[in-house]
Amino acid sequence: MNIWELKIAGVDFYHIINWFFIYSFLGWVWESAYVSAKEKKLVNRGFVTGPVCTIYGCGAVAVYLILRRVSDNLLILFLGGILVPTVLEYLTAVLMEAVFHTRWWDYSKNRYNFQGRICLGASLGWGVFTVILFYVLQPFVEWIVSLYSVAAGRLLVCAAGFLYLVDFGISFANAMQIGKRLRNVDEILDEIYEFVQTSRLYESAEELRGRLAFYRLSEYRAELRKRLDDRVDAVIAFTSELTPEEKKNRRELWREQIEEAFTAAQSRYEQLKGHKNIFIRRTMNAYPNMKSRAQALKERAVGRKDKKNRE
Repeated sequence: MNIWELKIAGVDFYHIINWFFIYSFLGWVWESAYVSAKEKKLVNRGFVTGPVCTIYGCGAVAVYLILRRVSDNLLILFLGGILVPTVLEYLTAVLMEAVFHTRWWDYSKNRYNFQGRICLGASLGWGVFTVILFYVLQPFVEWIVSLYSVAAGRLLVCAAGFLYLVDFGISFANAMQIGKRLRNVDEILDEIYEFVQTSRLYESAEELRGRLAFYRLSEYRAELRKRLDDRVDAVIAFTSELTPEEKKNRRELWREQIEEAFTAAQSRYEQLKGHKNIFIRRTMNAYPNMKSRAQALKERAVGRKDKKNRE
């Protein structure tokens, strides 16, 4: 028996691998269209540069193979469609964070999320998608595969597989660079936290981390500047021994220090987004909310602390 005839859950490998690439392409079309509309610019979504989203291909095929025997029961199909993709999404997030030390997506702002990796809303969406997959997409995909001969299909899969492996290798190497550069940005932010804590602009560095979790750097600077000005004015108001000129100079010095720190952090991040390497630039544009794993863990810890304080 050759590899093409090898059966998994009753389906031969030839059809599984063809379905995988078709679903990966359809997933890329959906993801890119959705994110492009949301960001109001063209976005090439996905880990690799080519027009495929691997997690959609793996997820769709896995869901079909696991749930095909219960597809006649709509309720079980829907519930299974929630469970299987959610587990796959969670494991993918854990794996990518462990390998690249980078958080590629984050549901922390969504209600009923778990560790920011999965959330109830997305899981319910996977359930609906599973029902659509069985009743609409799978017949369509099978029809596409029937349009070309087995010989042509094998040739197409081999060519697509080779290009995918090359693309994956390049994307993997660039993802490692992105993780390292994001950690460099975090080092600058940590310096800002320390400065802010010593200047008591916020009550603690943790408070600033929590605030930064809900703002992009460029948007947050205006609010931070106002907070800094108010804090400096309050402190200087009690230093009557200083002359007006000395008060002004001290105020400007403190403000310049925080501005320089934020400018450095923002500059490094913008350099990463506009990197000369088109693959790195493409990935940063595809995942604008990407952050280092360490930063994601800090923000999650602050979020739990804030929630506990509110309760």
